[in-house]
Amino acid sequence: MRVTVHQAIRYRYILLVCITIVLFSCSTTRRMERKESREVYSLLGLNKDGKDNFALYREAASWLHVPHVDGGMSRNGTDCSFLVYTIYKTVYRKTVERNSTAMLNKNCQRISRNELKEGDLVFFNTSVKSKSRTYVNHVGLYLKDHKFLHSSTSKGVIVSDLDEGYFRKTWVCGGRVK
Repeated sequence: MRVTVHQAIRYRYILLVCITIVLFSCSTTRRMERKESREVYSLLGLNKDGKDNFALYREAASWLHVPHVDGGMSRNGTDCSFLVYTIYKTVYRKTVERNSTAMLNKNCQRISRNELKEGDLVFFNTSVKSKSRTYVNHVGLYLKDHKFLHSSTSKGVIVSDLDEGYFRKTWVCGGRVK
């Protein structure tokens, strides 16, 4: 089969258009990913680091401002343990207990504040009834730079700082999921 000059020009033109589309669409996708990345880190109040688990930060940001509901198990309202349970299942494909005390006792190895890494759990005793330093009734998900995600009873899902006085006072331990 013989290709005419017009057909050769047409094939080259089609090839050039296809290459252009591929190149520009990849560039657009990269720009969109960078924009999403900037937005996620901005929402969480964090700085981007090349070693970050972006899937964790994206999922964490998607839960911001969800209202706190005792026993809540949806984006319409969540409690602290369901928030952690869902993010762990989504990001790490791991199932943890549905209750903060059980998470610590069954799923975690206890660690200190200075050992915390991205994805570790942070446990608190916020109870006015129990002043025990081992009692746990609140859990959050450690992000980095002393920041953690949790469901606040008054503000819903937020990022807080472990160095805030309230969290220093109510701190029990960190937990690394086994």
